[in-house]
Formats: sequence, structure tokens, C-alpha cells
Amino acid sequence: MPKYLLLKHYRGGPEPHHPFPPMDQWAPEDVEAHMAFLRNVSAMLEESGEYVDGQALTPERTWVRYGGPGAAPVTTDGPHPETSDLIAGWYMVDVESRERALEIAAHVSSEPGPGGEPLYEWIDVREVMSGAPAED
Repeated sequence: MPKYLLLKHYRGGPEPHHPFPPMDQWAPEDVEAHMAFLRNVSAMLEESGEYVDGQALTPERTWVRYGGPGAAPVTTDGPHPETSDLIAGWYMVDVESRERALEIAAHVSSEPGPGGEPLYEWIDVREVMSGAPAED
């Protein structure tokens, strides 16, 4: 069965979605409803045997690259300050088809935001490579 990575993009996508404030500005009950929804998605996927992993990410990030032989890694906060707003978390699923991955992603996109309104956030659906990339 193919595996898919479902990337949660709070502030990115092919076109804008609802302009909700960042989660740290939501009412506590809205944050709890949002997190409960995500826990329920994980439980649903575990029951169906499709769950591989799912994680939320903190906004802190560091870019790192190889510094050369004997050198320390080179690190920076990065040239793109909005990156920390872009990828908020992911689900890894093992499903029968691409269509099933899209169905799960659409469900995740309906997660509640402030006041219980669906976020309609964009979910980036990426198939995990099962072998070496094709050569030209």
C-alpha cells in the first residue's frame, strides 16, 4: 500500500483560506476543540490501520547545512521568517489509494478553528517514494 505525507499548512497553499488569527490568539475552548478533532482523526486512522505517524511542530526552527571537513555545522534562523508559519504538522498514512489519502486530507482540512468554524486549510498531499527516483 502506498504511504502519503499529509502536510498541514496553516498560512500557505495555492490560494488563501479563512484569515483566522494564529492559534495562540484563540480562546482556550477553541484550541481544545481543535486539538480534540486532531486526536479523533489519529484515533480513526489507528482503528482503520492507516495511521503511521502524526506530529505537530513548534514555531521554533533552525536551518542547518554541512560546514565542510572538520568544521561545525552552519546554522541560521533562515532567510524565510514565514516558514515557521507554513508547516504546522503532519500525518503519515498508509492507505489503499491516492483517493483515500485525498479523502483523509479533506477531512483534516475541516478541522475547527475559532468559534468552531472549519479552517478549510490547505493540506499538502505527498506520496512517499517507494524506490529510487527514475533517471532521465
